[in-house]
Amino acid sequence: MKKKGLIWGSVVGFLNGFFASGGGIVAVLILKNFFDVDEAKSHATSLAIILPLTVAGIVVYTAGGYSDMSVIIKTAIGASLGALLGATLLSKIPPDYIRMGFGCVMVLAAVKMFLG
Repeated sequence: MKKKGLIWGSVVGFLNGFFASGGGIVAVLILKNFFDVDEAKSHATSLAIILPLTVAGIVVYTAGGYSDMSVIIKTAIGASLGALLGATLLSKIPPDYIRMGFGCVMVLAAVKMFLG
């Protein structure tokens, strides 16, 4: 189990670092499909996994001059409030609806990426 976690964790970390996002999405899918973690716990656990990925990414991207600290500070406040609301709602929504909502967001993101 430890080796499996290190391997999949490395995949999640690489994707998050390379694309500067997406680690949480991949983590949810891996937790559900390879670790048999239920829907709500997969989403909640991915947040804990993303924290060190985010810190590592911030260090590398900021040191390279790729990020704008004023934008980070302004949007982090709103993002934190949104995260509190989302995390609160996660425990109150049936797993099927979480899965459908997650799928819809992924489809919309994919369409946006393809269309530019």
